[in-house]
Amino acid sequence: MSTASARAKPYYFVPQPSHWPIVGSCALLLMGTGAAFWFNGFPAGPWIVAAGFCFLLVMLFGWFGTVIRESERRLYNNKVDESFRWSMGWFIFSEVMFFAAFFGALFYVRNVSVPDLGSALTGRVLWP
Repeated sequence: MSTASARAKPYYFVPQPSHWPIVGSCALLLMGTGAAFWFNGFPAGPWIVAAGFCFLLVMLFGWFGTVIRESERRLYNNKVDESFRWSMGWFIFSEVMFFAAFFGALFYVRNVSVPDLGSALTGRVLWP
């Protein structure tokens, strides 16, 4: 089977349900619990954080390995490839918009609203 015919499959590949998100959630739960124990002086805290971090590494290598194996078996066609690219573009766009809104709100609070609050009551700014 040639590469062109493999990429021209007429369907959109939908992978089987994965157990990796549950493993990642358990890893983050372990890390959070271990950090809470560590901050409160329990001697097992650092070990629980380390165990959670190890589970997180296993999850990352396993999940990325699954995606790489699916790609190597040529299960992704042009539609899937285009979908991956569009979704990454929209993700980056949403992150840019989030930080623009965040820093815009910070600018508004620090430069517009706080000096206006001071000048409305006393006729001068709060911090001359």
